[in-house]
Amino acid sequence: MWFRKRSLWLVMLVLALALALAACGGQAEEAPAAAEPAQQEEAAPATEAPQAEETEATQAEATEEMAEATEEAQEETGEQDLVALGKELFHQNPLGQNAGCVTCHSTEPGVQLVGPSLAGIATTAAERVDGMSAEDYIRQSILEPNAYTVEGFPEGLMPAYTDLTPEQVDALVAYLMTLK
Repeated sequence: MWFRKRSLWLVMLVLALALALAACGGQAEEAPAAAEPAQQEEAAPATEAPQAEETEATQAEATEEMAEATEEAQEETGEQDLVALGKELFHQNPLGQNAGCVTCHSTEPGVQLVGPSLAGIATTAAERVDGMSAEDYIRQSILEPNAYTVEGFPEGLMPAYTDLTPEQVDALVAYLMTLK
């Protein structure tokens, strides 16, 4: 979480510096010389208007490009952070008030502990319930494990993890979606 805040501050700082540089770029070279003040005052309005429009357009483009780059970086970094948090939560024991996921579920194909192996869960979950996405199936399996039980496993075996925060559930889902 601290890394996300730190990254956001860094991106904001870079954006502010880029805007500041774009705002003052090129104006120092076009300062009027002291020898011809009358002629330059007359010419100034004609040259300043196009430059101002050009500077505003350049600033707008730079701002838009930085916003897009920032958003892409945040999405990429955010998704990586979410997956890392999910993996950490998966291996944490206990998790909330219950046993951790790793206590009952393996991520190795064919290795069955108390519950089914979660190897390939992202692919399997997409096919479990018609009209339900893999993400929704996994989320519901964490919060309401008896909604759909895997064949060969009794209902009530897995506890509901309702004491997890929505961010923790999202992180677990993001991690489990990497297990294809």
